[in-house]
Formats: sequence, C-alpha cells, structure tokens
Amino acid sequence: MISHPSRHCAVELQALPSRIGQVRRIVSAQLRYWHMDSLIDRASLGVTELLSNVHRHARPDKTCTVEMELLLDRLKVSVRDHDPRLPVVADAGPLATCGRGLAMVAAMSESWGVVPDGELGKVVWFTLPAPSATAPVAWDRHPRLTAGERTDHRFAEVALVEHATEGHRPAPAPARSAVAG
Repeated sequence: MISHPSRHCAVELQALPSRIGQVRRIVSAQLRYWHMDSLIDRASLGVTELLSNVHRHARPDKTCTVEMELLLDRLKVSVRDHDPRLPVVADAGPLATCGRGLAMVAAMSESWGVVPDGELGKVVWFTLPAPSATAPVAWDRHPRLTAGERTDHRFAEVALVEHATEGHRPAPAPARSAVAG
C-alpha cells in the first residue's frame, strides 16, 4: 500500500462507510510515522469528506484511490475516482443535512482543487502546511475559484483570500464526522 514510506502513501478502496474509517486510521498512522501529528485531525476530516462525496455521488462505481504526498512545505492529500463529473461547492442552507463537505475542506485547508482526467474520472485534492512551515493556517479564509496555471482550460484551482481585518482569527471548532470509525 505504501509506495515510498518517506514521501508518498497510496490506498485503493471502495468508498463505503466502513472503509472510510479504516482510511482515516491509515492517514493518522502515516502522519504519525512522518512526525506530523498536528495535521492528523484536519487531514482525517478532509479525507473523510472527499471519500463521503465519492460514496454519495460517484458513478459508475465507488472505487477510488487516496494518496498522501509529503512535499517540501506541505502535505497534499488527493482522492481519485472514476466519475468525470466535477464536484460543485453547494450553498447549503442552515437546515440542510448535507452539502457542506467541500466548503469544510476549503475552510480547513491551505488550498484545494479538482483536476479532471477526461472520461477516466477526476482527482480532488487539498493541501495542509507542514508543521515546519512558518505561516500559520488562517481559519478565516474564503475559497474562490480561479483559473489554474496549466494551459488546460479544464483545470481549476482554489485560491484563498484573506479577510481585510488582519489579526481577527476565530478559534477553530473541533471537527466531527457522521461516518463511523
């Protein structure tokens, strides 16, 4: 399952609720191995939301691959599935019981995006700053879709925009998942 223990981890699975909890435990163990314990909660939350989206929306099957890559100053977590349809950030109302997953991923991550792979599917990813990175995570950033740097017009990336009021950073609330595990 682990392709190179010091920089990269990949797991292929069926995105079923019972497997999502197992992948969270794998993510936690890998981050402990990399001495990045401070990223466990946010990485587990992000991967849970992305896998829940695969479980809920992906067609024709629920097979996907979760990858974690340790880059110089950040952790990149991605989920590849076989559904070419791109996810949409929903504007969930206050009483909605679903539709907030991508907004949560955007709120807790440094950046996130989607890379379409034609009829083969897509990759949804997010990054978290490595503990050695000097910049703290800004919990008061808002996602905004922008054109990516690639020449492929289908590529979209999310840029984060800081609030105008510097210094005001609300404390993050503990994350809870509806998926057992």
